[in-house]
Amino acid sequence: MASALVAGGPGAIFWMWIVAFFGMMTNYSENVLGIYYRRKNFKGEWSGGAMYYLKDGLGSYKGCKQIGAVLAVLFSAFCLLASFGIGNMSQVNSIAANMTSAFSIPATVTGIVLVIIGALVIVGGLKRIAAVTEKLVPFMAIAYVIGALVIFFANIGHVGAVFTAIFKGAFGLRAVGGGIVGSGVKLALTWGMKRGVFSNEAGLGTAPMAHAAATSASPLVQASIGMLDTFIDTIIVCTMTGFAILVTGQWTSGLTGAAMTSAAFETSLPGIGGIAVTICLTFFAFTTALGWCVYGERCAIYFFGDKAQIPFRIVYCIAIPVGVLTQLDVVWLLADTCNALMAIPNLIAILLLSPVLFKLVKEDESKDSIFKH
Repeated sequence: MASALVAGGPGAIFWMWIVAFFGMMTNYSENVLGIYYRRKNFKGEWSGGAMYYLKDGLGSYKGCKQIGAVLAVLFSAFCLLASFGIGNMSQVNSIAANMTSAFSIPATVTGIVLVIIGALVIVGGLKRIAAVTEKLVPFMAIAYVIGALVIFFANIGHVGAVFTAIFKGAFGLRAVGGGIVGSGVKLALTWGMKRGVFSNEAGLGTAPMAHAAATSASPLVQASIGMLDTFIDTIIVCTMTGFAILVTGQWTSGLTGAAMTSAAFETSLPGIGGIAVTICLTFFAFTTALGWCVYGERCAIYFFGDKAQIPFRIVYCIAIPVGVLTQLDVVWLLADTCNALMAIPNLIAILLLSPVLFKLVKEDESKDSIFKH
């Protein structure tokens, strides 16, 4: 959110909402397909993702076998790269920047600590990753939302002005002259969409990897939970963050990334805001990196088999200090590029497999659903 506001202005928030609205539909669709085409791995765990419904789903269409296989390989390759960009380097880079801003801790120290903790968790595998994240996520989410709500109600008189700025910025209504208006709208739209996709990952094909591992009674219920993920991530949490940054004026402070968010909370909650947000965002970013390790590992196994599991985890840990010490703009460029590359084959699959999706939804509405046997 901070990056979107710096580059695209308040209007970027509006376009993040638009991305989230359509992203909820995309998220639902890819999760249904991911669960339908999932399979069990060598440990007896469910594995799913875009690569499976690309190969087995799209590949089952007449004349599309080769196309499905090629797109599955491309998606896996792009996701493997993305696990280091959007999932690893961008997250640890934000942690390091935030720690330096809030506590003056050198980036190298943060990198060393993250490598040690990350290795201890990641080498333990999926169950240990799940055990760590399920304990950290509820705590940090509740704490963050409470802080954001305090800021919201403390500045409730500015709600109208903030939303006016968002809508005016989205359509360039503040600017004078066609060229300036066009430029403002383009920046707001571009950065709002880029950061919107980054915040909820809808359409990238990663969500099915997580939801396919679930053992819920109905995959369509699981897919509905995926829609809720997108709604909470972007429309609720990101909007709260954007409000805090805008109402405190920090979006023009010259700060970037997580440091800007911390400064916004510190302005409204002096003495505790910055520290609390630094801790929460550290957990947010760290658990995101852990989740993306699972995604990247799934793709590595798809390419090279089960033997790739341990080597991938080692390389993933080695990438942590690289992300900490790399320039922020380079990290974001890598993350955005990988986002686009992943989304292309995945969205093609969702579009072409829409008849299968509609059939599954209709069957679930009847008592003869294959999901109920």
